[in-house]
Amino acid sequence: MGRTIGIDLGTTNSCVCCVIDDEHVVIPNAEGSRTTPSVVGFTEDGQQLVGQVAKRQAQTNSENTIYAVKRLIGRRFDAPDVAQARRSSPFDIVEGPNGDAWVNVRGKQMSPAEVSALILKEMRKIAEDHLGEEIEDAVVTVPAYFNDAQRQATKDAGRIAGLNVSRIVNEPTAAALAYGLANVSAGPIKVAVYDLGGGTFDISILELMDGVFSVLSTSGDTFLGGEDFDHAIIDWIADRFEEAHGVDLTEIPMALQRLKEEAEQAKCELSSTDSVEINLPFIHTGDDGPLHVEETLTREILEELVDHLIERSLDPCRTALQDAGLRRSDVDEILLVGGMTRMPKVRERVGEFFGQEVDTSVNPDEVVAMGAAIQGGIIKGELTDVLLLDVTPLTLGVETAGGVFTPLIHRNTTVPCSYTEIFSTARDNQEMVRVHILQGERAMADDNKSLALFELTGIPPAPRGVPKIAVTFKIDENGMVNVVARDEATGQEQSVNIVADGGLSDQDVERLIAEAEQKREEDARVRELMDLRNQAEGLLYSTERSLEMYGQELGPEEVQELSEDIDTVKDLIEDANFEELETIIATLEAGAHRLAEAMYASMDDQLMMDDDEATAQSLEE
Repeated sequence: MGRTIGIDLGTTNSCVCCVIDDEHVVIPNAEGSRTTPSVVGFTEDGQQLVGQVAKRQAQTNSENTIYAVKRLIGRRFDAPDVAQARRSSPFDIVEGPNGDAWVNVRGKQMSPAEVSALILKEMRKIAEDHLGEEIEDAVVTVPAYFNDAQRQATKDAGRIAGLNVSRIVNEPTAAALAYGLANVSAGPIKVAVYDLGGGTFDISILELMDGVFSVLSTSGDTFLGGEDFDHAIIDWIADRFEEAHGVDLTEIPMALQRLKEEAEQAKCELSSTDSVEINLPFIHTGDDGPLHVEETLTREILEELVDHLIERSLDPCRTALQDAGLRRSDVDEILLVGGMTRMPKVRERVGEFFGQEVDTSVNPDEVVAMGAAIQGGIIKGELTDVLLLDVTPLTLGVETAGGVFTPLIHRNTTVPCSYTEIFSTARDNQEMVRVHILQGERAMADDNKSLALFELTGIPPAPRGVPKIAVTFKIDENGMVNVVARDEATGQEQSVNIVADGGLSDQDVERLIAEAEQKREEDARVRELMDLRNQAEGLLYSTERSLEMYGQELGPEEVQELSEDIDTVKDLIEDANFEELETIIATLEAGAHRLAEAMYASMDDQLMMDDDEATAQSLEE
């Protein structure tokens, strides 16, 4: 049985690790570095460069050097954050065939999964060169808040790289695995994993006890990370240069690439020093000759520039605590993951938020890959005293009558999981039902992300409400979704695997839960109105049927009056407001009661006649 490697496919840097003799070992690349830049360059003569060698040639080949592609994977081209990336990237981001974000390099359009595959292939080669054996299996990590499309696209990247991706693991969960492995017999302890990487932010709350790692909740922001901190510095430099010289350096690809590299270096240096000198000679040539960038950036200025980004990371922390049912004081340890957590201001604010010192005992650049390797060891059976229980980040469900979103699997449910609910038809003799699969936290279907739509046909004609349609949602250990609809009477079945369609839009991914909280009362009113309308429609249907079957038990005037009420209700029900619906229901209920009284009175009369006949027969005998 071959080895399984763990790969942290990062936005800025990637890392590969393997379990060797019960020890998780980070594998260095050919240059001796334990992390490899997630950068891919395409040269004029057709070469594909990956890692540090690609990063070195970025200044002279900026338009054909791709970085931070993880921010594009599984994402729609028209997402606002992708539009921001288009404005700030030297390389060309274009719309792919399915409306998702692709890159254009040297006249060839490539999906982010293809570019990511080149990085994964490089990580595989690093492991094979070090271990001296062929590698086929890997565990790859993703941000906890990646949606289904992004997870699927990441798995596709592994397949393109020639890897069997045996598991997709959430990055904070992997970090907690590596952190807690030495204390599997201890506990219970609750750990908050604050993961601020190069392109994404996650917060996960876990409970560690007796070798069981249970994820209690997760939240995050899929477009918040070190890249945004870099852009804050880039904008600061570019604005000052434009004020002085009237030239926008962000519009010049080579100058923008130089700014990016200088900003990244300055950001890193300011974690250990109070100020840095930024010198970029001959960055542009103006009417009066060459122009240079000469600025002094202090830690204080940097903290002012990025304060809103740090604060932005705390809202998901509040959400995760609320979903876990915990107070800040209930958290025993705060584990920092991701290169941006080296910034002193980040550590300070996170410590203030949780009211305690943060744990800096792990290497934030390597701990995720270590956890992935540990998960690989668990899968292979090399580690038997550890169990990982992860969760799904967003609620999944279907659209039901009136455009209502009916959840089947709620967010922060432990995966793998499966849930089945029985639905029925909305009309008489309905031979087909549409199953509309959604993801989100809002009460109405239109306010959530549509994942898939399919039809189940061949349902035998029957009155509404009689057929039983079992809809089953299954989420595997990688967070991938499968939905099956089955007619219980005929066994007719239809299923769909949710596949990548470009990913959720920025509004869907980053504001789903926030919007749900902000509009909770509004959603409740809309849901209440729709429930009332559904109740009225059901009562209208049953009253009309009862009138057809038992109307002869009423007098002609009563039948006429009830028929007129039903016709009036039909005209009003679609656009009725809350009060009107209550009146409609009261009217229908009154008619239904009159029918029921007449029906039971008729039954009593019949029983009395039967009794009289039986008595008469007995007397005659």
